[in-house]
Amino acid sequence: MQKVKDGPVLEIIACSVSDAIEAQRGGAGRLEIIRDFHRGGLTPSLDLVRDILDAVSLPVRVMLREHESYEVDEDEIKELCATAIMLSHLDVDGLVLGFLRNGEIDTELCERVLSCAPNLKVTFHHAFEEVHDPLRAIQDLKGLTQVDRILTHGAGGEWPEKIERLSTYRQEARPEIEILAGGGIDERSIQMICQSTAIREFHVGRAAREPASASGVVRSELVSALVETLQKSYETGEDDPRSYPKRH
Repeated sequence: MQKVKDGPVLEIIACSVSDAIEAQRGGAGRLEIIRDFHRGGLTPSLDLVRDILDAVSLPVRVMLREHESYEVDEDEIKELCATAIMLSHLDVDGLVLGFLRNGEIDTELCERVLSCAPNLKVTFHHAFEEVHDPLRAIQDLKGLTQVDRILTHGAGGEWPEKIERLSTYRQEARPEIEILAGGGIDERSIQMICQSTAIREFHVGRAAREPASASGVVRSELVSALVETLQKSYETGEDDPRSYPKRH
């Protein structure tokens, strides 16, 4: 399995083999494989995952989500578990998932699904935006040792407000979990976040696509521009005020 490189990381959403190849050509550091981008991203086919793994050398994380809701029934849970088992046998870097119950992290369901793929790391996705108490949710996620990323855009408001929340989330999440900034991310927001926080991982969908929509396709030149902005912002941005050992 290809490891994520040290330093800043640009994660690109891939809905096809072509997306994955273009992302790699552009210098992306990781992929998130999904289907149905217009529905927020759902579980892709195993064939697509295998084809992408054959086509590129980037680390990939795979969405595990059967529909738009963050609460699921027993039949769906069984399907999620079966898919997690199959993905655990592929050369993927991890899963992307998020389950809630009454506005809180559904840790019991997370544990049940993750027990089916104990060798995989996990990104907790945008379900995080729906929790009632984000700081408590971060502590709950710290109890799930496979979770090493939280994907979040910092909730509502303008970017200065979001950035302040992202910085707070990062301080609360470290050292066990990294904040993966995502949701409306473009070159300008990458610059702003790097200037004000020590966050150095970014999740990009539309800004890497042409047209810039869920129906667009990834273009290597757009990825390259984002990577260049991230690298420059990384070199001139805020230093990490603390040093932590990474969890393995």
